[in-house]
Amino acid sequence: MSDSIRVRFAPSPTGDLHVGNARSALFTWLFARHHGGRFILRIEDTDRERLVPGSVETIQEDLRWLGLTWDEGPSVGGDYGPYVQSQRLPIYAKYAEQLVAQGHAYRCYCTRERLEEMRAQQVAAGQPVGYDRRCRDLSPEEDARRLGQGMPYVVRIKMPLDGVTSFTDLVYGELSFENALLDDYVAIKSDGFPTYNFANVVDDHLMQISHVLRADEFISSTPRFIVAYRYLGFPIPKFAHLPMLLGPDRSKLGKRHGATSLRVYREEGYLPEAMVNFLALLGWSAGEDRELYSRDELIERFTLEGVHKTPAVFDIQKLEWMNGVYIRALGTDELADKLLPFLQRAGLLPPSVAMEDREYVARVAPLARERIKKLSEAPALLDFFFREEIEYDPSAVRKWLSAADAGPYLLAVADALERLVDWSTDAIEQAVRATGEAMGRAGGKAVHPVRTAVTGRMVGPGLFETIHALGRNRCVWRLRDAAKRFAKSMERAEPT
Repeated sequence: MSDSIRVRFAPSPTGDLHVGNARSALFTWLFARHHGGRFILRIEDTDRERLVPGSVETIQEDLRWLGLTWDEGPSVGGDYGPYVQSQRLPIYAKYAEQLVAQGHAYRCYCTRERLEEMRAQQVAAGQPVGYDRRCRDLSPEEDARRLGQGMPYVVRIKMPLDGVTSFTDLVYGELSFENALLDDYVAIKSDGFPTYNFANVVDDHLMQISHVLRADEFISSTPRFIVAYRYLGFPIPKFAHLPMLLGPDRSKLGKRHGATSLRVYREEGYLPEAMVNFLALLGWSAGEDRELYSRDELIERFTLEGVHKTPAVFDIQKLEWMNGVYIRALGTDELADKLLPFLQRAGLLPPSVAMEDREYVARVAPLARERIKKLSEAPALLDFFFREEIEYDPSAVRKWLSAADAGPYLLAVADALERLVDWSTDAIEQAVRATGEAMGRAGGKAVHPVRTAVTGRMVGPGLFETIHALGRNRCVWRLRDAAKRFAKSMERAEPT
């Protein structure tokens, strides 16, 4: 079976990769890897009006980021290329001409204006909207005359006028459609480019695709594909349609629900391992009471029998939770490396990072590990580690630095830290608490003024770990600066 499994992911380069398409790519990739088959990437760029420059490259970057490497396709090659549809136009023209010659397709000369008028009349009459087949039965002589005059045309497939077209979907089971409700669809447009409906049939055959996994929105189009397969004498691949993705309000996932581009999630600091795990559970289950899977475990367990028929909800809170789990599992050096670009983007580190800066990030990174759900949250949590001038939360200053003895206490802590021989977290804690007790400040009254002085805020990572990571000189300077700064501000606030 592994030798015969050939599947493809065929995105259109009309923008960034949508998370729904990424889910389809993942399911297709997992199916191929589970069966030891081949995963093919094909670029379907025949809709020339909607092409976005650079999309082909960004789609490939996103797939690589997810770890969905392809066995054949752009940048890789293969025996069935080219793998970009705009480079295959003579192939589609050949098969379209074959269908016309066999009487299974015809040239349609209807103008855009005529088609728009036809659709408007159908809507006004409450009729189904579809081509009325005006050119279907043109005589050979009339067709030749119009062709000779150079009239623009499209090639349409002749759909059967009666009967049903049925197929067995590997997710939804047996499905049947009345042919009379399917209009004659366009195979080749007037610009010579094929439509998706026709090109994917030709390419799936020539690339020996055995299974087609795609979104369930294409179920209603599948009878059209099957008719084309039969006309061309091609074997029909097996189809598996994947459930729709919904937003939390159970409407189709869209921009109103937040980001739908995989690139946005990359830029916000979601880990590829977390995204793969999350996407895999959108409409699929291994039948186990668990939610965390490694990539190898997903490959081992993935089957089409586990794909659901019901739509899947894209729960961003679940994704954030899962991403936090994966972040906490990172080693210190790995976490530091992943945080570097986010700290640079926030202006906390220069574009070129020296070794000592990298080592400093490695000291600081563990303090963010337990508190962030995505890497982009780290700069806001850790900025005081990198800024020479920190911003003070006014409410923290009022609460913890406004007392008359706050300044002397901060100076005493600064002296204690400066004298400390063992610069360890335990020794730092002992020095701060001992100073607090000596000055009648226990518990929070000892800790919070120090936190406010060295970080500028009331909450954050563990104080003693923070002081240790900041380093002796920086902490001593901030404590003394805060004592001086806020003692003066308190003096100015006192009535004369």
